[in-house]
Amino acid sequence: MNEFVAPPIDWAAVSPVLVVLAAGVLGVLLEAFVPARARRATQLTLTLAALAGSLVAVGMLWDRVQENAVSVVGGSYLLTPFGLGVQAVIGVCALLGVLVVAERTTTGQDAFAPAAAAVPGTAYEDETRRAGLQQTEIYPLMLFATGGMLLFPATDDLIVMFVALEVLSLPLYVLCATARRRRLLSQEAAFKYFVLGAFASALFVFGIALVYGFAGTVRLQGVVQVLADPVTSPLGSMTALVVVGLLLVLSGLLFKIGAAPFHAWTPDVYQGAPTPITGFMAACTKAAAIGALVRVLFTLANGLDPATRHDVEVALWSVAILTMLVGTVAGAVQTDVKRMLAYSSIAHAGFLVVGLVGMDQVGSQAVLFYLLAYGLATIGAFAVVTLVREQTVSPGSSAETRVPTGEVPDDGVVLGEATRLAQWAGLGRKAPWLTAAFSLFLLSMAGIPLTAGFVAKFGVFSAAVEAGAWPLALLGVLASAVAVFFYVRVIVLMVLTPPTDHEAAGASAGQEPATGGTDGAPAPAGSGTATLTGAATRTLVSRTVVTVVGSRGPAAFAIAVCAVGVLLLGILPAGALDLVAQAAQFRP
Repeated sequence: MNEFVAPPIDWAAVSPVLVVLAAGVLGVLLEAFVPARARRATQLTLTLAALAGSLVAVGMLWDRVQENAVSVVGGSYLLTPFGLGVQAVIGVCALLGVLVVAERTTTGQDAFAPAAAAVPGTAYEDETRRAGLQQTEIYPLMLFATGGMLLFPATDDLIVMFVALEVLSLPLYVLCATARRRRLLSQEAAFKYFVLGAFASALFVFGIALVYGFAGTVRLQGVVQVLADPVTSPLGSMTALVVVGLLLVLSGLLFKIGAAPFHAWTPDVYQGAPTPITGFMAACTKAAAIGALVRVLFTLANGLDPATRHDVEVALWSVAILTMLVGTVAGAVQTDVKRMLAYSSIAHAGFLVVGLVGMDQVGSQAVLFYLLAYGLATIGAFAVVTLVREQTVSPGSSAETRVPTGEVPDDGVVLGEATRLAQWAGLGRKAPWLTAAFSLFLLSMAGIPLTAGFVAKFGVFSAAVEAGAWPLALLGVLASAVAVFFYVRVIVLMVLTPPTDHEAAGASAGQEPATGGTDGAPAPAGSGTATLTGAATRTLVSRTVVTVVGSRGPAAFAIAVCAVGVLLLGILPAGALDLVAQAAQFRP
């Protein structure tokens, strides 16, 4: 009788993932046993501690992995320097993303519905809001998603990679539906993301099945061995089978990156999801998916013959060109800030693919730095968006008189984010420091010198040129030049365009003279509408203005860290580039 022998497991190597997933399980238990009044503080402390602990574990493994890749359970968990570098980027971005999620502005509200399962507009939803319920399940869900992201680029097994894909995706589907405001839009975004994500997962699984049919194994190293010696597998001579399987697997990964033609979900989901979740998802998911893409591409490239490798490179060229084209052209005509950032994300996915066409160490180094620079700018930008809100004010109220002067009132009814670009006009007069930070993030995304984005784009385009793909690099430079337009347009709108509040101050007070009258007395103070009889009638109605709500600390700290990081990586990138060079050693 055969007895099961437990394989030895190097728990230290798995610790970056294990700490986060264990904290997620503990967070679920805390939801059941911790009193409601202390639940939010406990969950936030646990989440930040787990992510910080994961970063510490990455630092402790750094020197060890530089000497030799660590394989656990035959490659089910394979930690290379590049995989560890991706985990470090994910950990940093997730930590900053949680700070933005934890923000409760001076209005006392966060970005999440008190009861996400409530039907929008029902009496039950109103009751949960009046009761002051809080959605603290957000934090365990973020931990589970982060755990899947950390595992995604650190495995040589396609089945484990698929499990990691689902672990990171399922919590995100739920998180996208939890917005406090614009609930229907949020739930629609979650549904679209779920349906299209399920379709992409199906492509991924079908690709795994074809690869297994070709090689008889789902381990990437095993597939490479069959490619080198086809007689070891009954179907080893059918190279087309593994090529089609590889393209299907790449399709599932490109969906998570947001690359065209798998980008259709990105604008709607970015716009509808809670803004802090959008920033978290945009930075961390892209880093995890790029890490997995590098793992698959670079490993299998060692076994592909020149003709087959050329076919894969042609596919990458096509994806990069289409992605840059869609991201820049569509982004230039957007009138919503979040949708503009969504198309910006698509364009950046194209730039990342440009750096990977050579499938070499130079490309992996450039891509890793790009992920860090893009992640900092993205989280910072979405953190700024969370603080720019719509507010209803009544004529003659204190908020009405203070908004044009640039102060930050809280005595009106604060609504959702002011995402229409026209609402950002004159924001620099209301919140100059916030405007400066947002401008810095946009300039970094545009690739302006002295920002992290310039160094990052220079790296990926140089990697493409070194790999012989100079036409692709040239197209990338042209796409970046076009993208500068819609980034600078927002900066001009915030800094040089007068705010619309001044223009509407008189007319938008709701004055509507009655027929045949020319004057009249003002309405009683405090009334939303008032009709006066006599020579004339005037109606006073509340109106919506744009305000910048005050931060209680977490979001402001995250914005400051992101801004400092973007500047330091642009002015003094040598230290980060040295670390990235160490991490870029890909040893499958």
